[in-house]
Amino acid sequence: MIILGVDPGSVRTGYGAIDTDGHRHRLVEKGTLSPPHRFSLPERLRFIHDGMSGLIERLRPDALAVEDVFHAVNSRTAIVLGQVRGVVLLAGAEAGLPIETFAPATVKQQITSFGRAGKGQVAFMVARLLELPGEEEPGDAADALAVALCRACRHAGVGIPS
Repeated sequence: MIILGVDPGSVRTGYGAIDTDGHRHRLVEKGTLSPPHRFSLPERLRFIHDGMSGLIERLRPDALAVEDVFHAVNSRTAIVLGQVRGVVLLAGAEAGLPIETFAPATVKQQITSFGRAGKGQVAFMVARLLELPGEEEPGDAADALAVALCRACRHAGVGIPS
């Protein structure tokens, strides 16, 4: 099964695709969708939607896993992230994919066994679970892979190996 994980952001939307049987996981592709800074918000949303649609068409995932909006101190940030999340969900729905969303604390708990883990801890476990050389760099793609791994492990009914 191929799972496409997404960490929505208006500056960078991270994505990561894994091939998994629920117990063993393999990296398919990871990266970010980064609209040009000069783009207005509507143009950024279109760029992200078109990018997600293209990824879905090319990677042909079996499922989409998206990180929920966190509780931002700045309400404008939360609203913009909600809009980005909406276009990601729309791209998945247009493709007919089963879609699940996960709170950041749920992803961290599933991946590191600690719901308040830092980005570095999450990236380290992503690298370990996907058997990547060296340590994964913390960032949007690593966060997206963590979301995909969370979905894979939860559906398999397994936790993270010790």
